[in-house]
Order: sequence, then C-alpha cells, then structure tokens
Amino acid sequence: MQHRIIVLGAGYTGASAAGRLARRLRREDTAITLVNAEPDFVERVRNHELAAGRRLRHRPLAEMLAGTGVELRIARVTAVDVDRRTVTVRDADGEGELEYDTLVYALGSGWNDRGVPGAAEHAHEIAGRGGALRVRERLALLEAGQRVVVVGGGLTGLEAATEIAEARPDLEVALAARGGLGDWLSPRGRGHLRKVFDRLGVTVHEHVDVTAVHADRVTTADGVSLPAALTVWTTGFAVHPIARATALETTGTGQIVVDRTMRSVSHPEVYAVGDAAMVRGPGDKPLRMSCASGTPTAWQAADSIAARLTGGKLPDVTIRYFNQCVSLGRKEGLIQYVTADDRSVNAALTGRFAALYKELVCKGAAWAVAHPTLGLPARRRAVRAAATAAPADPVATGATAAPAAPADAARPATGTAA
Repeated sequence: MQHRIIVLGAGYTGASAAGRLARRLRREDTAITLVNAEPDFVERVRNHELAAGRRLRHRPLAEMLAGTGVELRIARVTAVDVDRRTVTVRDADGEGELEYDTLVYALGSGWNDRGVPGAAEHAHEIAGRGGALRVRERLALLEAGQRVVVVGGGLTGLEAATEIAEARPDLEVALAARGGLGDWLSPRGRGHLRKVFDRLGVTVHEHVDVTAVHADRVTTADGVSLPAALTVWTTGFAVHPIARATALETTGTGQIVVDRTMRSVSHPEVYAVGDAAMVRGPGDKPLRMSCASGTPTAWQAADSIAARLTGGKLPDVTIRYFNQCVSLGRKEGLIQYVTADDRSVNAALTGRFAALYKELVCKGAAWAVAHPTLGLPARRRAVRAAATAAPADPVATGATAAPAAPADAARPATGTAA
C-alpha cells in the first residue's frame, strides 16, 4: 500500500515541498497529491508589479510539476480533520474527502486589515493575485492628479508605492507609515530609500496610525484626513483560518506550532511550512512571513518526511537570513544585508545592480518551485514497510516552538525579502 502524502497549497512552499518529496521518494511507494484552489502558480513576490500594470509570465502548475510524479488536484480546501486524517475539498464537481497518512499544511496567508474600520470595505490589498488585479483595474480608471495612498511602511508598502509612482507618474502617490521611513534599515539603506522616494515624488507620512478608511480618504489617530481615490492596504499578513479550527496546537495568531523539522508538536503526522507555521530561527526569534523564510521550511519538512519514511538521517539545519531584497520600481532596488536573525548591518547594495539582484531572486524563487532539488541528482529511496508517525525525535524536541506575539505592525512582514 502506498503512503499517502497530501500537500495543501501550491504557493512557493507547498509546491516546493511536493516536488522535493517526489524527488526523494520512490513513486511506487508513495502517492503525493498537491491541492490548490487555482491552476496557476502565483508569484506572490511580484504582486506589486502586477498591480501597477506589468504583465507577468503565465505559469500553469501542471507544466511546472510535469515529470515530478505529483498529482495536482484543483480544489478549495474547506476543512481538515486531523483526528480522522481527512481533508475536505470542494471543486467543480462538489465536495469530497481526501485521506492522508502524512499532511503538509501550506495554505499560507492573506491580507490583514487589523480590524481597522472601513478597511475591508474600502481598501484594496495585493497579498493575493485577485487583489492585485483589482488594484490594477482601479489604477487604470484613475485620472491624472488623483491620489493613491499606500498604508503600511514595511517591504510590501515600499515596493507598492514606488512601483505605482513609477508606472503612473501622473498620479499623486503617498505612503502612510506607523514608524519612520525604512527605520529598520542601515543609514545607507535609509538614505537611498529617501532619495528614490523623493525622485519619484512619493509623499511620506511618517509616524501616523491610520484608524479608519473611507471611500475617498483615510483618517489617522490624530484626526488628520488624507484624501485617497485609491487606498492600498499593506499592513501585514493574517494566516489562513482553517488551522485554528482544527485540533492542531496553534498560536494566538493561528500559526501551527512546529518543531525544528516542521512537524506539528500535537499531531506528528502533520507538517506545517511557510506562513502557516510558527518557526523560530537564530536567537529564538520567530521567522517573519516571507518567501525567504518559507522556502527553507518547505525543504526542511520534505527532507524530514523523507528521512522518517525511509530511515534516513533527519536534517538539522537552522534557517537564517542573509539580506532583504526590495524593488523600488523597475530601475531601482535596495539589498539590505542583515544578520542571521534579520537585523540590518552597515552594508547595502543600491541602484540598478540592486534591482537586477532582486529580479534574479524572483526568477530563482519561481525556478526552484519547478526544480525542487535545485538541479541536484535525484535520490529516490524506498519507504520502509513500517513507516508511520513515530514518537518525537530528539533533534525535533530540542527546539519546540512556543506561541509568539503578533509582529510589530510598523514592520509588516512580506514575501519579498530574501
């Protein structure tokens, strides 16, 4: 009987995990199913480009996963029962159940309106492809001189504001940030950021807290109204709600608590990766929601599952950071080098070389989804007959993650940092 592995979500992490598992395990021993609501792979790190009007490459998942042995199921996940080991999905033919022996939960996250009055009704998000396309449509309808307000001074906000300003120089673009502009960057990084914002004519409202969104403006905590024909909301991410509705141990923000091998601390047959998982990195700090964090967790989970099923050695890799990659339009960029625990150092790459660097990172991330072992020789191994969920391993239990407080809203995490 084949060991049934179901992967939920085909973003960077889910698609990478599914492909890597298929390259690690013999096809006659395993049945790997990747469930995703859409037939195409979405380059989330490029959503600000899509929103600003740029046409992106079409990437059908079926083509990207061709030859991997992964079965693609286009359906929306509506429930997970971790006690019965079933996933309820809905597709064009109705609702059905899938049974699993091992589950990889990679449903990711969406935008977070933080409960601000009017945000859900009047603001637009770019966390998903649908939201980015709606922003694109709204921008196309705006006339010269009208104002776009981007709320959120994190990486996504910086990229959205500069991309829109470059694509539509006839519009007034403003950024509303709870902190200072790029206040976590090095002096060189902050200086370059201000230079680019000034050149593009982006107005910056620093140290403001947006407390309400209306159809034609946003208001701040000190009572100031900022006119806005279009409000783009980029104040961080909220994880998919399904995990919290299960018996899995989750944090207060709904992330699944995992050990160092990405395995659930409450249900060992379940693994969580990417934004859906509470993972701690160097200094015991929670990893931010980003592609840079998510892809290594997918590799860690896939290699851990393969090791447990085949009797191999468990990976014991600490996930760390090297830099934050920020595009500032198509011609400018900023690569802020950081410590292992994501603190800025006094080194940064700026200008066209930084823009090229960021472009290579984006292309590389998509390439890695279609090439989950990064071009290394495949080593498919036989699954042991008695391979089942085993008691926790010492390497895993030595660093069990604990619930963490929500990230600082002044620095919303994004999927665009490396």
